[in-house]
Amino acid sequence: MENWQVWRKQERKRLIADRMAVSVVLHQQWSRSISALLQQGFPNLQKMIIGLYWPFRGEYDPRGAAQYFLESGATLALPEVIGKNKPLCFREWWPDMPMKAGAYDIPVPLGTQHVQPDALIIPMVGFDQQGYRLGYGSGYFDRTLATYTTSPRTIGVAFELQRLENVHPQLHDIAMHYVVTEAGIFQADQQLLRPISITQCALDNTIAQANGK
Repeated sequence: MENWQVWRKQERKRLIADRMAVSVVLHQQWSRSISALLQQGFPNLQKMIIGLYWPFRGEYDPRGAAQYFLESGATLALPEVIGKNKPLCFREWWPDMPMKAGAYDIPVPLGTQHVQPDALIIPMVGFDQQGYRLGYGSGYFDRTLATYTTSPRTIGVAFELQRLENVHPQLHDIAMHYVVTEAGIFQADQQLLRPISITQCALDNTIAQANGK
């Protein structure tokens, strides 16, 4: 696609508007489904350092699921923008801790230690049939993932209304390992997003962790 940047800008605006127009009741219903899928499909997160995000503009709120993982032994971290065109810095986070306003006025932890996540729960404005993510356009997550020697497990989260046929990925774009929506868990397998059962997802991730992957 020649004008992929223009197309992405238009789709981004449309998808955010659609997401923010979802009723409170429906948003809560879909969010509960996603939280349950994360908890049941990724039990190995209980012992990991999990990078998540502070919800913004109608995004799925991961903090409920994160609380469950925290109580099970996980370490949680939120991203901080430290400069334009620089990778994100993840700082340890727990509920009710002191926060400060970061980029876009999104809260970030105040003065906690930097950590490198083993897994990332990543918000998506849109996603396609190959597991590629449409973000807000700043490229922070892709830039951050590109710096890791060992790639963390990436779990993109969104609602089904944000699904696209193709986001026209560029060379710098990095596909998610998994996508979780209210409809289920999907795994990026040979450049195709395929549904995977909760049981199989949990088993695959447990085996991968045991093998150090």
